[in-house]
Amino acid sequence: MGQLATLFEPDRIAVVGATDREGSVGRAITANLLADFEGDVVAVNPTKDEVLGLESYDSVTAVSDVDVAVIVVPPPVVIEALQEAGEAGVRDVVVVTAGFGESGSEGATRERELRELADEYDLNLAGPNSLGIMNTGVGMNATFGPESAQRGSISFMSQSGAFITAVVDWANDRNLGFHNVVSLGNKAVLDESDFVAEWGEDPDTDVILGYLEDVVDGREFVRAAREVSRDTPIVVVKSGRTEAGASAAASHTGAIAGSEAAYEAALDQAGVLRVETVQDLFDFGSILAGQPLPEQDGVAIVTNAGGPGVMTTDAVGDSTLSLASFTDETVDAFRDALPDEANVYNPVDIIGDAPVERFEEALDIALADPNVGAAVVLACPTATLSYEALADAVVDLQAEYETPVAATLMGGSSTRSANDTLSAAGIPTYFDPARAVRSLDALREYRDISRREYTEPETFDVDRGAAREILESADRRDTNRLGVEAMGLLDAYGIPTPAAEVVDSRSDAVDAAERVGSEGRRPSGNRTQSGESDEVVMKIVSPDILHKSDIGGVAVGVPPGEVADTYEDLVTRAHNYQPDATILGVQVQEMLDMDSAVETIAGTNRDPQFGPLVLFGLGGIFVEILEDTTVRIAPVSEPAAEEMLSEIDAAPLLRGARGRDPVGEGAVVETLQRLSQLVTDFPAIVELDINPLVATPDGVRAVDVRLTIDQEEL
Repeated sequence: MGQLATLFEPDRIAVVGATDREGSVGRAITANLLADFEGDVVAVNPTKDEVLGLESYDSVTAVSDVDVAVIVVPPPVVIEALQEAGEAGVRDVVVVTAGFGESGSEGATRERELRELADEYDLNLAGPNSLGIMNTGVGMNATFGPESAQRGSISFMSQSGAFITAVVDWANDRNLGFHNVVSLGNKAVLDESDFVAEWGEDPDTDVILGYLEDVVDGREFVRAAREVSRDTPIVVVKSGRTEAGASAAASHTGAIAGSEAAYEAALDQAGVLRVETVQDLFDFGSILAGQPLPEQDGVAIVTNAGGPGVMTTDAVGDSTLSLASFTDETVDAFRDALPDEANVYNPVDIIGDAPVERFEEALDIALADPNVGAAVVLACPTATLSYEALADAVVDLQAEYETPVAATLMGGSSTRSANDTLSAAGIPTYFDPARAVRSLDALREYRDISRREYTEPETFDVDRGAAREILESADRRDTNRLGVEAMGLLDAYGIPTPAAEVVDSRSDAVDAAERVGSEGRRPSGNRTQSGESDEVVMKIVSPDILHKSDIGGVAVGVPPGEVADTYEDLVTRAHNYQPDATILGVQVQEMLDMDSAVETIAGTNRDPQFGPLVLFGLGGIFVEILEDTTVRIAPVSEPAAEEMLSEIDAAPLLRGARGRDPVGEGAVVETLQRLSQLVTDFPAIVELDINPLVATPDGVRAVDVRLTIDQEEL
């Protein structure tokens, strides 16, 4: 194990605040430890001579060789108790006491002092405001919960202590065991990243489960989980979904890529299976702990009930799995073994009068088929079938073929003994066949996660100095927003832009239109032929006007003779719309040939937990209505950027739809990588939109940009 080995496998535990007072937390923890802990339990309470038969000490400093101190004294005394533990050389501490950061300013001050002491004495501290911890391997129940967990290979962490007590009670009723259980509490020192890293090195942990409400250090969690998930599955239910802050965002990206999207992206990149329900959390945990990973995606269904068999087939259709296509040899074997009325194709219906021998033979034939990667055994109770005998047969065949199997024995009390037999062999059981299929799908998903190869993001040669100068220009103008006047920022990072100039007079607009139009008619660098027209696009330039199109602040296809008047019209509209707006002028931009183009959006948003996000999707003026986007945590590697292009619903448009030529996907992928590097290099960029990022068969062009910056980060 890792740096927390002693926390979970101590030889001596001191309960600071141990007492024999009925109904107290100190008594509950002491009694739970005395029940099964293989090591020594020491009581620390200066007001007691003895606690539950143990000699009581005035301070932990009076006891030698204490590995873990569990602190349950009142909040004002916790700091003193923690300091004594540090002076006594105790390295691992669990602070159960509440009344810290969750309870107001006074509690927050105490929690800050607690962190400072932990740092001074180099303590591994779980809590405060924690139910405690368990390790069933050494019989350690250092919690004040009413029950101890059964022994198993799942390690479970939760931000809710009450949830742990309910889960342990529920799991004991279903013979589901745990190895370690941790109540995270306020996560003042140790957090989810620390426990993920620890359990990744623990040979007795086969699966990591978590109930999380937030993540302390998002980037560290992604790093730790990505490393661990290659060998140990991690399944998390994340509560507290919110779109808080989206309404205040100043960009499309900020509105779309809110906190929930960040968690989705982070968990996916970390290789964490995210579930929506507590039921799925433990369904997936059970099958991942007990069953091998499937080699194929094909599922065989063997049942004695036609209707439930159809339900299971529908569930397979709703998953990423598929019904296995049996070989001719398998179909012939079913014909020889089953009654004429049976269905020998998938799902295999061995009909309602089937005894256990028919079930056994049918499952044997199915598991032998090379196209079968997993199987669902689905049964309804009949007078001709013994569930107990069926469970024994399923256990034997699963062990023989080493193919994942999920069982659905429909019924009530008649299933209990058989379900216990199956669970003891690591074969999960369900009443609802859809749960069985979802769990097998989780095996498939984790199989793909375990095979991922991580690619380091590429670092491009860019002009950071020019980029910094543009960002600092906002500070000089005392604004935190930039628009098309900052197109040079994209140029500095190698993101292609159309020819354009920003002007502040009618005459300059006319001159710029001539130059821009000429530039647009000939290839130059990464610019491409855009047509023979001298027409241009003109846009108002104002950091105070976010949505230029909404106020008529964009004119497309302006001929040379109308450039001067259009300049005046745009400025007038902007002043009428917002009289106090700062108007920097008008951008005159090369007009692109849009006949073969797809308008996309590339953007970034800085998340408080996970840092900069990169967004890609279908762009244009309806981006927030369609919301056809996908998100990644920056920095983004080439394979990750390629995945982003495939994930949006509009992916067929990029690849050529209805006779159109496909866009240059390589250019889009490189743009996402360069944008990722830009926002990683400059934490001052809070939000940034390139909308539209025009993608054509010849490449991309960033037509418009706007960004929000944090001047204190410059």
